[in-house]
Amino acid sequence: MAQSRILAILVGIILALGLVIWLIDTLARLHASLSYVSPLLANVLLALLLVLILALVVALFYYGYLFLRPKRQNRVPPPTAPADRPTAATVNLDAVRQQIDQIQDEVTRQALQDKAHEVEAKFAQRAISVVVFGTGSAGKTSIVNAMLGRIAGQVGATMGTTQMGETYRFRLKGLEREVQITDTPGILEAGIAGTEREQLARQLAIEADLLLFVLDNDLRQSEYEPLRNLLEMGKRSLVLFNKIDLYPESDQEAILERIRQRLRSVISPEDVVAIAANPQAVTLEGGDRFQPEPEILPLLRRMAAVLRSEGEDLVADNLLLQSQRLGEEARQLIDAQRLREAEKIVDRFQWIGAGVVSVTPIPVVDLLATAAINAQMVVELGKVYDCEINLDRGKELAISLAKTLVSLGVVRGAIELFTIALQTNVGTFLIGRAIQGVTAAYLTRIAGKSFIEYFRRDQNWGDGGMSEVVQEQFRLNQREAFMRGFMKEAIARVVQPLERHSSN
Repeated sequence: MAQSRILAILVGIILALGLVIWLIDTLARLHASLSYVSPLLANVLLALLLVLILALVVALFYYGYLFLRPKRQNRVPPPTAPADRPTAATVNLDAVRQQIDQIQDEVTRQALQDKAHEVEAKFAQRAISVVVFGTGSAGKTSIVNAMLGRIAGQVGATMGTTQMGETYRFRLKGLEREVQITDTPGILEAGIAGTEREQLARQLAIEADLLLFVLDNDLRQSEYEPLRNLLEMGKRSLVLFNKIDLYPESDQEAILERIRQRLRSVISPEDVVAIAANPQAVTLEGGDRFQPEPEILPLLRRMAAVLRSEGEDLVADNLLLQSQRLGEEARQLIDAQRLREAEKIVDRFQWIGAGVVSVTPIPVVDLLATAAINAQMVVELGKVYDCEINLDRGKELAISLAKTLVSLGVVRGAIELFTIALQTNVGTFLIGRAIQGVTAAYLTRIAGKSFIEYFRRDQNWGDGGMSEVVQEQFRLNQREAFMRGFMKEAIARVVQPLERHSSN
């Protein structure tokens, strides 16, 4: 509570107590006088006195409670989070739709609505999405082929053959949902085309319910980075050490153990699986070529175990992840939309303030002189960010920020800045009024920009408080490129109208 408010309360209490004491003393004297004349009248007066004192005490406590009780925050209580994941994901997607409805640009809004519909449709089709992801020619297509038991793509191809995601369907025994497995382009390929294919592969990986990350040797740093990013966003993954047939058994075990050690903090050891999806043919003693069967069973067993025990949660978690990503995209668009509206409000009020101050100049330029104008600016900014601020609260915030501007020396610095800037543009007889008007516009801008940050942070100044936000805005609004444009507009909006008014 502000010190001025506490002082006002104390003064009010003292005056009220003094009045009560005076009243009691006066009535006591009157009662004593009446007792000699009419005891009945004196007793009636005593009863009235007691009722009056009781009413005063009740009133004192009531108004004291009104002053001292904490202010209510007009906030809607957060909804209770659903206990099961599918419901939580559905509720989150509904909230995302409400966000999307706030976007004003029709094309952007429709695009996000289409994405939301795709996410929901994927969840409704009751299929589990498995995506095979890794470097080019690590054996991704061979893994898909081996899992399906038939040729699903070109095996042993050069890097870059899988140009786009190719999806195949199959069913696992004991699993109600259909499994959709997608082969993706390789990552870490050279050239513009390789970069484009990698972006597609990463997008497919992000949208997967279960990720199969394929290696053909020990884990390299270039492979660890994309895997870590996917794991950090909560993507359930199995890491496959493919082409084990190319290594002696002792080397297989050593490489497998190194991979597990490198990933021990993010991947369970049983989720790192060694396979040979397309073993090399072996030449027999008689010269015949023998093609060994794919060693894919460890992957099928582990994947089946994961999908049977976690499949429903994986689909729900992925729906939640996709809706959260969509919600974040919508939130950023809404924030940019609100920022544009808020900046228009600040721009309008800074020149309103400049006009008021330049027409009716005051001895000292600060925001206290235009508190009513800036209070209205705060109210309108609050509406943009869905924060209900009344005019009294707006004035309180405006005055508080004005005092901060003065205490930080921003007012003095602005006056000095515009005194120098205007000396070559304004006649001597108008220089004082021009400086005051332009400075008022600039200070209103600093205040408005600071309040935008306040509302963007959900009516919170942050750890550094109001002072840090104001100082940052003052620094940003001193840049040379901004000042050139601001001075040009200030001369057109403040100086030239003053000159025309003085000539008339």
